[in-house]
Amino acid sequence: MGMSGNVETEPKHETRLGGTRAAMFVYVMVGLENMAFLSMSVSLVTYFFGYMNFSLTKSATTLTNFLGTAYLLPLFGGYISDTYLSRFKTCILFASFEVVGYALLAVQARFQQLRPVPCNASLGNQCEQAESGQAAILFTGLYLVAFGTSGIKAALPSLGADQFDESDPKGVKSLASYFNWLMFSVTTGAAFGVTFLVWISSNQGWDWGFGVCSVAVLVSALFLLMGKSMYRNYVPKGSPILRILQVFVVAIKNRNIPVPEITEELHETYDKESGVTTDILQRTDKLRCLDRAAVVRSELDASELRSSGSWKLCTVTQVEETKILIRMFPIILSTIFMNTCLAQLQTFTIQQSTTMDRNLHGFTVPGPSIPVIPLVFMSILIPLYDRIFVPVMRRFTGIPTGITHLQRIGVGLVLSAISMAVAGIVETHRKSVAVENDMVDSPGPLPLTVFWLGYQYAIFGLADMFTLVGLLEFFYEESSSGMKSLGTAIAWCSMAFGYYTSSIVVEVVNKVSNGWLASNNLNRDKLNYFYWLLAGLSIVNLGVYLMCASWYKYKKTGMKQIDGGNNGHVTSEGKIHMSIA
Repeated sequence: MGMSGNVETEPKHETRLGGTRAAMFVYVMVGLENMAFLSMSVSLVTYFFGYMNFSLTKSATTLTNFLGTAYLLPLFGGYISDTYLSRFKTCILFASFEVVGYALLAVQARFQQLRPVPCNASLGNQCEQAESGQAAILFTGLYLVAFGTSGIKAALPSLGADQFDESDPKGVKSLASYFNWLMFSVTTGAAFGVTFLVWISSNQGWDWGFGVCSVAVLVSALFLLMGKSMYRNYVPKGSPILRILQVFVVAIKNRNIPVPEITEELHETYDKESGVTTDILQRTDKLRCLDRAAVVRSELDASELRSSGSWKLCTVTQVEETKILIRMFPIILSTIFMNTCLAQLQTFTIQQSTTMDRNLHGFTVPGPSIPVIPLVFMSILIPLYDRIFVPVMRRFTGIPTGITHLQRIGVGLVLSAISMAVAGIVETHRKSVAVENDMVDSPGPLPLTVFWLGYQYAIFGLADMFTLVGLLEFFYEESSSGMKSLGTAIAWCSMAFGYYTSSIVVEVVNKVSNGWLASNNLNRDKLNYFYWLLAGLSIVNLGVYLMCASWYKYKKTGMKQIDGGNNGHVTSEGKIHMSIA
């Protein structure tokens, strides 16, 4: 699926542009950046509560808002990348913001006068609230990090994917593997983050933790700079949002004009020098009302007919670009609930871990390090998936990725529902151990190893491997060349809204159930019922997703086909203007 690319580069550099060698620099940056970001994501609640004197509720809300913003702002980063900057320049620019954000947090953690006085345990844990200036430093640093990581999340995956030529069968196969290895880099970096960096923050101080994060992102940007001469870099050709708005405006203006049945009667430009879009998309039958934007009216002059997009006439490619975006929305909306489940799992699993035995051969496993279980599991499974599962399935389906992107996302949603059900079973067992040992109201750890939580985490990690990678692949390949970064940013929005809605779900369930999660004692709460409710709702959400996926029509003629895993053909032609970064 997707377009073919005839890459235009300077001849003397063409043989060494792109490919896996260039993508290696992307892998390094994504690994180091996620090592920093995800380590902070799992442990910031401790910093807010213990060092900034926030309440537990405010600490959780602050973290949720921070993560939601970090996954929503990629829309802005994607827009900047597609419209004004190259993907390479966007990564470098936004990385600088993230470096400054971590450095600011490190300075605040280092100097006591920039933080409130610690709570006094002898006076009943009386806590002095953070002053406005201290809170301003904290939130400035936090949201500089959120802003910086947002641009990287939008542009970096697309930059790596741009390195593979989709007109070459070998490039198509390499692109199919690229997103798997990108996820491998994310999980490997995150595994180091939630162990090594969390240990530094807990034992050496938060100033060291934030400082290492700042250095890690700086080093990642330097690695990306080292590969500058090797990149195939997309040249921005104008605002994708503006092109989409033009389609809606012109379609409304032409609402009384009948839609031609013959595609040739609609406007399209094939001169690559005249347009802001760089690939030609074929007309599709869905959302035919938007085709009116490409109807040529008799009163239009010659200059408007030569234009590839204006407020009076749009091209078929512009119209199809808009249709693609509209068709994508039901897909992204139907994956939000899975990320709501992920947010609940991250929150409650860490709380569960505090009630269980966390000793491992004399070493006490920190609560924020529990997510290393699914990360290690994913790091093992991703290479097996890419090297064994995909080639085997490719022989049966002829699809470079083994299965379609929508099928991959669907598998992840199924595993998500199973994970919630298993979480309910594990929580039921944990509570039974508390009852059997008469420790329902005891603050001490139960005689139950924390690694029981590994079952639900491992299954959800597998679900994330299918769904997140499937979403990134889907939105990159389905987006036109002029909105690849924006398409990638839309994929991250699923996580943003998942985090934003997680607290709403808890509040609604508490009100409807008369307090399943109202107590501060997990041994008396009904967390197992809550997990089973999420499992049931996940099955309903899966049904909605299947309806949306069946309605979706792939760009052009669908997936690229490979005969027996060796030979490929491209179903339609397009051009991507590339330059040396």
